[in-house]
Amino acid sequence: MNKWVKIISALIILGIVGGVLGYYFIYNKPHMDYEKAEAEYRFTGEQLYSLYVNNSSEASKKYNGSVLAVTGRISAVENPDSLTIIVFALNEGMFGDEGIRFTMLEHYREQANALDKDELVTIKGFCAGYNDTDVILEKCSIIK
Repeated sequence: MNKWVKIISALIILGIVGGVLGYYFIYNKPHMDYEKAEAEYRFTGEQLYSLYVNNSSEASKKYNGSVLAVTGRISAVENPDSLTIIVFALNEGMFGDEGIRFTMLEHYREQANALDKDELVTIKGFCAGYNDTDVILEKCSIIK
């Protein structure tokens, strides 16, 4: 009986130590600063959109999860709820404009809203993928 108590106590202590280490090294891991991250790839809006439209599976494998810098002309700035989305419209689809949508970091809201339609701008962000109409970039910042 005494032997089993020691074994169970040791397992409990190991579980607690493992949980604390897991929290400290994995859960508490600092998040990437997308604003300061270097762009892994640079494109024009037309180039990036064309890559996804022509072969979305290949483009997804290569670019999803990467930080991209994309240069293009602004078609619209949308403000749904608390988000700010800059749109590069590159195609007229069945349900409206298709192209690239950049969800901006919160502190770029005023700067994004001050941009003019058709203004040439470079935006850097995390590529989240393609939804069959738009290439989606998140956590974006304006490079100009």
